[in-house]
Amino acid sequence: MKREILTTNDGSTTIHLPDWDESYHSKHGAIQEAYHVFIKSGLSLFEGKSVSILEIGFGTGLNAFITYLESQKVNQTIDYVGVEAYPVQVEEALQMNYVSELNASNEKHVFDKMHQISWEEKHTISSNFSLIKRKQFFQDITDENAFDLIYFDAFGFRVQPELWSLEIFKKMYAALKPNGVLVTYACRSSIKNAMLECGFKVEKLPGAPGKREMLRAIKI
Repeated sequence: MKREILTTNDGSTTIHLPDWDESYHSKHGAIQEAYHVFIKSGLSLFEGKSVSILEIGFGTGLNAFITYLESQKVNQTIDYVGVEAYPVQVEEALQMNYVSELNASNEKHVFDKMHQISWEEKHTISSNFSLIKRKQFFQDITDENAFDLIYFDAFGFRVQPELWSLEIFKKMYAALKPNGVLVTYACRSSIKNAMLECGFKVEKLPGAPGKREMLRAIKI
């Protein structure tokens, strides 16, 4: 499938798939969407606590890198697991401009390392941040009561509706610890209903720039 690197409205880059007319991030701004959905609406709920995070769709590594940067500001311990069925090539990921756009030149080695390390193994990124990358279909996730927070960042419902199914959200519910939180940029009624059917408490929140709403679900 053809792939191209595009610049989103906040100046940060993303990968675009013309055949699907789908991008890895919002065209309105990759970085600002990541901060709004996953940091402001997710990670910020765990201030002062150690956090285990599961990311559904590791992709370009943007969410992992931003989470790492946030953890360094407050010395928060984070165990991060990124699941990706079709990994981005290292050479392609390293063309992303996140380091410069985030004014994080001192941490460039960390972004590079996140893409260069082996899959299926736990790696120490810093004294308070570990990363495991798992090459895995989301349907094959079997974790139970393992995570405090899920970043659900799969491709959109329009192109891959099977990733937003009741089956998948049952797996997400099982993977979370009690009172665990799932955040996603999406806010389709069928997605909300699937979450509710699993037992989640679901709330709509204001979306990232360019999107009206997003969803946050809590395991109760």
